Amino acid sequence: MASSETVPATGARTRGLAPFLRSQMRNIAPFLTLIFLSAFFALASPSFATLDNLGNILTQVSVTGIIAVGLTFVILCAEIDLSIASIANVTGIAVAYFTLQESYVNIANIPLPGAVAIILSILLCALLGLVNALGLTVIGIPSFIMTLAMMQIAAGISALLVRGQIAYKVPSLITTLGSGSIGGIPWIVIVAAIMLLGGHLVLTYTRFGRYVYMVGGNREAAEYSGLNVKLILGAVMVISAVCSGIGGMLGVAHFGSAQQNEFDTYLLDSIAAVVVGGTSLFGGRGGIGNTIVGLFVLGVLNNGLDHVNIDSFLKILIRGLILLAALVINVYAQRLREKAAE
Repeated sequence: MASSETVPATGARTRGLAPFLRSQMRNIAPFLTLIFLSAFFALASPSFATLDNLGNILTQVSVTGIIAVGLTFVILCAEIDLSIASIANVTGIAVAYFTLQESYVNIANIPLPGAVAIILSILLCALLGLVNALGLTVIGIPSFIMTLAMMQIAAGISALLVRGQIAYKVPSLITTLGSGSIGGIPWIVIVAAIMLLGGHLVLTYTRFGRYVYMVGGNREAAEYSGLNVKLILGAVMVISAVCSGIGGMLGVAHFGSAQQNEFDTYLLDSIAAVVVGGTSLFGGRGGIGNTIVGLFVLGVLNNGLDHVNIDSFLKILIRGLILLAALVINVYAQRLREKAAE
């Protein structure tokens, strides 16, 4: 009698487990990928699994992490921002443009006090984000096209400011946060961690965060409930631009120079971090926790490939394949969710 009662219960648990695993595939797959990559590179290279190398990975993904915070908000709303790298670049150049350079730097810039330079640079990236927001919400231009145009506009501003030259000096605060450290921990890692934590708290515990998920999950239902969808969409575009600008300023200090096209690779890296981590391209699912996992996947992959001395061209191919796999999982998980909702 006892065995006849146990079998159905076990079957029920099994039937309940499979749908749960399918529904969580978007979250489980990136985490398993991270474990697999970490184990593989630890076995392939003795120098990989060390505390010093962990610090290297954290430093390497910090700028991407700062930019990816704002992009996570955008993708959760089922939108995209292709201008993040160009805005990061123009903001980093702007903060150098407003800083007194050495005499050998051939740029006709406008030196200002450090605090003023930082404020003006943040206002610039916020203004560019506001233009994105107005184009998306007021004019009705799709975010893909609007931010594609902004990518060119920001690149053009960068070119006008430095005219092919390289600037080196930025305000002392930016220098400290971008290239300094405290207690052996780089400030840029601390700033990235604070911004990731702040983004998580906003998305998880605030009304604005709930609105972001509502807009991404079902925009029509959000509108019917009285939510100002356009305001939310505009806000996330500005947040994305400001996060990109902060990443750009600290990145310039970290790299030691401000020049054209310096952040071009960060567009793909930031999108990959968000998507590989499991945030849905269709909106409403995911969050900063997923982005952190995605950052570690990319960081471990890039760093590990350097440790095993794989051809640099093959490294680009592998990154592309992993991004493709993440996109496939993302789309497949969305189909499973839609099928379960029918």
